[in-house]
Amino acid sequence: MKRRQLMRFTGASFLTALGMGVGSKFESYQAQRVPLSVQWLGHTCFLFTGGGTRILVNPFRAKGCTAGYRTPRVATDLVLISSQLLDEGAVEVVPGNPRLLYEAGAYQIGGRQIQGISTDHDRMGGKRFGVNVAWKWQQAGINVLHLGGAAAPISTEQKILMGRPDVLLIPVGNGAKAYGPEEAKQAIEVLNPKVIIPTHFRTRATAKDSCDIVPVDDFLKLMSGTTVRRTGSSIALQPQDLPKSGMVIQVMSYQF
Repeated sequence: MKRRQLMRFTGASFLTALGMGVGSKFESYQAQRVPLSVQWLGHTCFLFTGGGTRILVNPFRAKGCTAGYRTPRVATDLVLISSQLLDEGAVEVVPGNPRLLYEAGAYQIGGRQIQGISTDHDRMGGKRFGVNVAWKWQQAGINVLHLGGAAAPISTEQKILMGRPDVLLIPVGNGAKAYGPEEAKQAIEVLNPKVIIPTHFRTRATAKDSCDIVPVDDFLKLMSGTTVRRTGSSIALQPQDLPKSGMVIQVMSYQF
């Protein structure tokens, strides 16, 4: 892995123990009035822009399940990766010299708190694909939780750290190293988010001979009764626009 400017704060466990929120207390009121832009770059890779910060999660190499997506060479201030696998940890494709986080823990960067939560990346206690890091933070007044490639049920301890997200990015496509539709539904019942953004599902970018994930419609059928909104590859979110009750599934489409 290309290390970039690795940020490791071993003294941050006190923040974790307190279960503190992960939004910057120093964001100005004006910054919080600006929407949070969420751009889907393929698979589990998203760029979040708002509050004066750009955060890129899980850049990838175009191979296997990501073969038909464009390599996410986008400018960013901070890169978060869930593992060092090629479909979510290819930091060398990112231009410039952004800061990088790749291990679980509590971090403070520029007044913003970021929480990395360790989960299993497979259904064998991490013995096959190791550790997955779910990332939690607040940006532009919105609590974001990106589960990366979570594959195991959420434990009580993990739930305490994750809290209730405003926006949950969750894998739904199944395969050996991420939730399938039923597992995703169970995790959603635990976390009770306001907005659900499905990730890690089959599209026409997926190489058929080297990727065993299923389409997002398999998940949507299982979530029958939940409001579904379909958009392009980018959305803008503000706190006042979040559902006051219940939840919404936001299905984003990749612009080929």
